[in-house]
Amino acid sequence: MKLLRYGEAGSEKPGLLDADGNIRDLSAHVADIAGTALHPASLEMLSKLDPKSLPLVSGKPRLGACVAGTGKFICIGLNYSDHAAETGATVPPEPIIFMKASSAIVGPDDDVLIPRGSEKTDWEVELAVIIGKTAKYVSQDDALDYVAGYAVAHDVSERAFQAERQGQWTKGKSCDTFGPTGPWLVTKDEVADPQNLKMWLTVNGKTMQNGSTKTMVYGVKYLVSYLSQFMSLHPGDIISTGTPPGVGLGMKPPVFLKAGDVVELGIEGLGQQKQTFKADE
Repeated sequence: MKLLRYGEAGSEKPGLLDADGNIRDLSAHVADIAGTALHPASLEMLSKLDPKSLPLVSGKPRLGACVAGTGKFICIGLNYSDHAAETGATVPPEPIIFMKASSAIVGPDDDVLIPRGSEKTDWEVELAVIIGKTAKYVSQDDALDYVAGYAVAHDVSERAFQAERQGQWTKGKSCDTFGPTGPWLVTKDEVADPQNLKMWLTVNGKTMQNGSTKTMVYGVKYLVSYLSQFMSLHPGDIISTGTPPGVGLGMKPPVFLKAGDVVELGIEGLGQQKQTFKADE
């Protein structure tokens, strides 16, 4: 299934994408794509519905982030061997973990605001893992049992805030609108191998990133298990698993985003996003 949330920001309704690309309303079955709606039993219930029996949503409504109620937006740094190489960094012996504020989460096609004082706003297409049930001290063998599905995430980053303003990376990752997520949550049964997905990103029509989850250092099973050793993962939590090469920081000379730029990105089988970057006044 492809689960989604549609409507004005703050008033989104749950829905799914049918085989013909139409949005169907799920409001009679779940309150939102959040919490217990992501549990395996709930997803099984939804999978048995006939999409044609659900109300058809007319027009092209705004899509919100594909999951609500996210308590933790956990990101993994330098998790692609080829991306680490382009930045001159060594592959870490354990995953680098940092947090992106949940207040950064927006819809896949919402405008992204370049924050005041920004000098180096950058792009990063990433595979997002959406947790479906509480995970604590889980093994790699069982890790996918706790995953509801996958989505496209854009880990927008302000590199000066991230690396030149002291302290941790979080403040360079958490600006408002820096977490577009969606367009939909694709349940794990539709993703045969999360470690073999093509991914891409363009800026103003020019390809910047053209990679694959094949080059992830630490895969989905490992990350879910690893993170669960340090903290409980809850339904709706997002793990953003790192980015392939082609970020602005790694270019010679570096290239960063400015107001008016249009970024498009996508992952094979998971959909695509499109954002216009604007100055945050």
